[in-house]
Amino acid sequence: MTLRVAALGAGRMGRGIAHAFAYAGHEVWLIDAKPRTAEATQALEADARREIEGSLATLAELGVFDAALIPAMLSRVHFAGRDAAPDVLAQVDVLFEGVPEKLDAKREAFAFACTHMRADALLASTTSTMLSTELASFVTHPARFLNAHWLNPAYLIPLVEVSPHPGTDPAATQRLCDLLGSIGKQPVLCQAAPGYIVPRLQALLMNEVARMVEQGVATPEDIDRAVRYGFGPRFASMGIVEFIDFGGLDILYYASHYLAKAMDDPCRAPPAIIDRYMAEGRAGLRAGRGFFDWSTVDAAAYRREVMQRQLALLRQLGMVPAPGGEKSP
Repeated sequence: MTLRVAALGAGRMGRGIAHAFAYAGHEVWLIDAKPRTAEATQALEADARREIEGSLATLAELGVFDAALIPAMLSRVHFAGRDAAPDVLAQVDVLFEGVPEKLDAKREAFAFACTHMRADALLASTTSTMLSTELASFVTHPARFLNAHWLNPAYLIPLVEVSPHPGTDPAATQRLCDLLGSIGKQPVLCQAAPGYIVPRLQALLMNEVARMVEQGVATPEDIDRAVRYGFGPRFASMGIVEFIDFGGLDILYYASHYLAKAMDDPCRAPPAIIDRYMAEGRAGLRAGRGFFDWSTVDAAAYRREVMQRQLALLRQLGMVPAPGGEKSP
């Protein structure tokens, strides 16, 4: 059965979601619930279609797919202004809310949507700042509500952070994850905690980078080179938790305690879980257990597989140099 999907909010996020579903073969509705004149509604629709068409054209130019497919993809994107929205909302199976990040705007959008949606239709907010626990009270039938944080550009980045609230029906969470997976997205579950996973990590990293520039540790150019040629490829081919176990928790343990002392900053010290795992002998791959259980893993084969992952990425990025020192015949 084909699900009827819609995005409430015709801005950047809504357009990216519409692009993603149309690309994957779904009919998708882009809904603008803001009261506007007919002329303004038509102008917004035209602008949204131009942006989606432009994004598709760029991907086709970069060799992702045949440009001849663009008209069919665009034909799957439908637009509804406020007057037509109630009829569309009554038919959708899944609605992604993507209105501006203001509490009043969210409240008004949910009130409008819930007035017309079926009780069994899934409702997901794409907010990057507000928690599902904060928004659930704005929704009728909150068991069908959860957050689905897409990363921009939504049509390109695979990750979607799915964050239910305590009252979310687990079946609703699974339905949403299955839908996202079916269009090539990678859903990850996280609790209703500030910053989700990626924004929380990003904020720490970006602030630390700014602090290093401020302190004269390195230039912005050298910091970016360090990330592009070291940090980035490493953590694109390995998860961060996997990396801790791969190298050994002892490295993080001793390095963190050293930094905390050398920089006179207790915040640099490792969290209690690292101290506890070290005391328990859970030092990672070498010990057979860390954050993950490695007791049944062939360590040599696993290390080889990690190298294959890293080499595949580095080759794709053109970062594997040819061997030198060969003598001419």
